[in-house]
Amino acid sequence: MEEGNLPIGLLTHGCHRLSELVAMAKMLHNKGRSVDEIIDQVPAEEQKIVRRLRSLIHECLPHVLEKNSYGAPFYTRNKMICFVWPPSLFWGSKNRTLQERGVTLGFCQGNRMMNEHKLLLKEGRKQMYCIYYKSLAEIDEDQVRAWLYEADLIDQEFNKKRKKVR
Repeated sequence: MEEGNLPIGLLTHGCHRLSELVAMAKMLHNKGRSVDEIIDQVPAEEQKIVRRLRSLIHECLPHVLEKNSYGAPFYTRNKMICFVWPPSLFWGSKNRTLQERGVTLGFCQGNRMMNEHKLLLKEGRKQMYCIYYKSLAEIDEDQVRAWLYEADLIDQEFNKKRKKVR
């Protein structure tokens, strides 16, 4: 995306560098698109990984709402539970690093998860932990299922807290 093609409204969001403006414009490009439309636009190898992770999420968490948040598939119930983010959807200065790592499976309450083998990466964040996949063969489906069930239990705790407040 060229600088001249940026929406005028982006210039008022406090972004000063061209790369930040381009990243914001690309993210806005996915706003309003369905998750299927987002997945269809990523490279074929990423699509395979994203579709498998998405299938596991729907299998383990059939009650969650799948929605496009920040231009990628996010899964929520009481709070955001997890997301799948293909590296081709990352923009800006981190793009090259993330392309090398692969598709991200992120857990929004990862800090509350067991993670005894340290497979979920903290990477300096306080709450959200993730793991990266470069191929279908790297996905340990039993481990992913265990994480999804655990993330669901954590999310259910938020519903219990909400009921106590009422």
